[in-house]
Amino acid sequence: MMEKYRKTPHTVYDIKYHFVWCPKYRFHVLEGEIKKRIKEIISQVCEELDILIVEGEICKDHVHLCVSVPPKHSPSYVMKRIKGTSSERIFREFPELRKRYWGQRFWARGYFVSIVGIDEKTIKRYIQGQREDTTSEQQLKFWK
Repeated sequence: MMEKYRKTPHTVYDIKYHFVWCPKYRFHVLEGEIKKRIKEIISQVCEELDILIVEGEICKDHVHLCVSVPPKHSPSYVMKRIKGTSSERIFREFPELRKRYWGQRFWARGYFVSIVGIDEKTIKRYIQGQREDTTSEQQLKFWK
């Protein structure tokens, strides 16, 4: 069971996020060489941050990415690095996009993020199963 967990020197974790974001104005520009280059840039940024790409798909007008992220990185930091780096490099490598995207922004401002993992009910059952055999009066009940 430990194979699904990732490790750092002081942490064992399983933190996965599902991100979805799109280009500004939701233009259908994520095709061909641009799509290929975006995929490479996202892979490079994730490698730099020790983020494992679990699954990903680049559609014509949005990106889906499921990643395993070390606990030191917040979802907003991950998106800032991926969107910022890719935007900068895409504008540099495909200058024709500047005509469509004035204002130095390739990606729309927002994004969707959700946590991927086991549900709350399963966690509660696991924690409750960790209790020693004591009477219900002796058990500490947290967060109720």
